[in-house]
Amino acid sequence: MESPHLSVTHIGGPTALLEFGGVRLLTDPTFDPPGGEYRTGPVTLRKLKGPALPAADLSPFDYVLLSHDHHFDNLDHAGRAALANAREVLTTDEGATRLGGNSRGLTPWQTVDLPTASGRTLRVVAAPARHGPPELHRGPVIGFVVFFVDSPEEAIYFSGDTVWYEGVAEVARRFSIRVAILNLGAARVPEAGPFHLTMTAEEAVETAKAFSKAAIVPLHFEGWAHFSEGREQIDAAFAAAGLSQRLHWPELGRSIQIAF
Repeated sequence: MESPHLSVTHIGGPTALLEFGGVRLLTDPTFDPPGGEYRTGPVTLRKLKGPALPAADLSPFDYVLLSHDHHFDNLDHAGRAALANAREVLTTDEGATRLGGNSRGLTPWQTVDLPTASGRTLRVVAAPARHGPPELHRGPVIGFVVFFVDSPEEAIYFSGDTVWYEGVAEVARRFSIRVAILNLGAARVPEAGPFHLTMTAEEAVETAKAFSKAAIVPLHFEGWAHFSEGREQIDAAFAAAGLSQRLHWPELGRSIQIAF
């Protein structure tokens, strides 16, 4: 039997095409060109880099894992248009209400079973996420745990935009995660205060320790002006912890293979 593996094609920011057991999953779609400014209330986000691949160049994908719809660095204009190409978009309850169409809302720990062409059943579990400190409400966000029902010991985790906190630790206790795809970058938005809103490099190390069997794939640490940490800080934190061998850096526009 062929060894299980995950193919990751990094498109930019939090957007990656995951190919797993014949199923194609797209994370947090962002396909706008660089240079855009996106205002939400008092906050303006600035996009510095465009996608490595335009949405039109992607082969058909099956499902979208959308951690939240209300921040443009996780779903921009072209990304929103691409949602119609999926069989289904899995996101938060509030997001599904706003998006309508082919979206399905999930709350933390809710499970949905999805059919696949091979006849296997893909299970997606909504994982809890906290987009910043507990006192700062930035709208609901979820992550995702994905595995085939007949192989629960081979699970993938996509964190979405979250900090390290007890909810992430609980994911590690409940599931056998073999690949953890983490939105990092220690995002900071001055209008929201001095807090980091996504994982720092040190929090990624804590996550790696909790997910002790998982390969770690960093995403969402470059391409937008509000990131305060990049690859240099992530590399340094993992090296200091003796965990550099756990890092699997995605390559923009190209696929990497991660064997379980």
